[in-house]
Amino acid sequence: MNFNELGLRSEIVRAIAGYKTPTSIQEKAIPVVLESRDLIACAQTGTGKTAAFLLPILQQLSTGRPSVGPRALVIAPTRELAAQIGDMTKRYGKHLNLRSAVVFGGVGMEPQKRKLVGKLDLLIATPGRLLDHIRRKQARLNHIRTIVLDEADRMLDMGFLPDVRRILSVLPKNRQNLFFSATMPDEIEDLIRRTSREPVMVEVARRATPVSSVTQVIHPVQTDRKKELLKAILKDRNMHRTLVFTRTKARANQLAKVLDKSGHAATAIHSNKSQNARMRALAHFRDGKFDILIATDIAARGLDVEGISHVINFELPDTPEDYIHRIGRTARAGGSGNAISLVAPQEHKKLAAIERLSKKPIKQEPVSGFLITTDASKLEPSRKLKQQPTNPSRRKFN
Repeated sequence: MNFNELGLRSEIVRAIAGYKTPTSIQEKAIPVVLESRDLIACAQTGTGKTAAFLLPILQQLSTGRPSVGPRALVIAPTRELAAQIGDMTKRYGKHLNLRSAVVFGGVGMEPQKRKLVGKLDLLIATPGRLLDHIRRKQARLNHIRTIVLDEADRMLDMGFLPDVRRILSVLPKNRQNLFFSATMPDEIEDLIRRTSREPVMVEVARRATPVSSVTQVIHPVQTDRKKELLKAILKDRNMHRTLVFTRTKARANQLAKVLDKSGHAATAIHSNKSQNARMRALAHFRDGKFDILIATDIAARGLDVEGISHVINFELPDTPEDYIHRIGRTARAGGSGNAISLVAPQEHKKLAAIERLSKKPIKQEPVSGFLITTDASKLEPSRKLKQQPTNPSRRKFN
């Protein structure tokens, strides 16, 4: 099947030239959206889900009657994802006479207000900033005919569900509801039941499972040798665009400085950086000025950059689900990619949880010069603690 067979206008098909075959989620979702049906789509990032709702929405807007205020609304959990959806809207709608705007926090409200009160077809927003505009009566949402909640489970994780409910409460009741989520927590299912009418369910992957086209490998290493091993790995010439994950903002900054001193073009993004700094870093990563991006899990939510060849876990995340989200940043939309994890003995429990979720062990490849040789280093952290003698009379309480 090709995009023409999905019923899309020639102007839209022309704009997506280079993508001849729709992904599974696009093939399943686009016809449903074009029929103005409510939709629940279970799909992970990297499956082409953004185009699955954007393409049919742009078609609906191009054939509908203009109104004062937007006719379609996309709510995204992060500024980065909202900005990316805005960029894709311009790309896919370049042959259509449509107007779109993106609003998110971290920047001034006045320029956004001017966009909101002007002529507008599609609005893309983060929940908190949109609610701010609603409270100030700066957002005209009485003509909304279609709403998209993108990465609904992430909105729940980040505590945005109350804001989303408030936004939904001010929208017209007679509207099309589109929910996109990698997983389906009970709270999201409850929201869907309360807001949707006979939704169509399409599914690519219900559970967060590793992308089959990602080659995964573990490099065992002591914690204090990780930086040196990372620098050695990055000498690989095939790593043309690499995403490195850390657990903390301080570690992300530290690695950026270490790699910069080693001659690598690296930059870091995390929540402590200003919105402009984060957007600038992402832009430089996309255009090749930086070939290494270091990110925390929060900062990378919604990150969608094409052509990432490698994801490196400098530290394993706290949850196995976050590991799946991390490695999904490579192998986008049917491509292939590589995920490398630097695992210290203290992280064995996290690795075991990841392998339980994956239902298979991840290949381990010790690197010459970074081998772990002592028996004690192979013990689980809990075993080590039991071996340490304690004296209750000298124990300190903080």
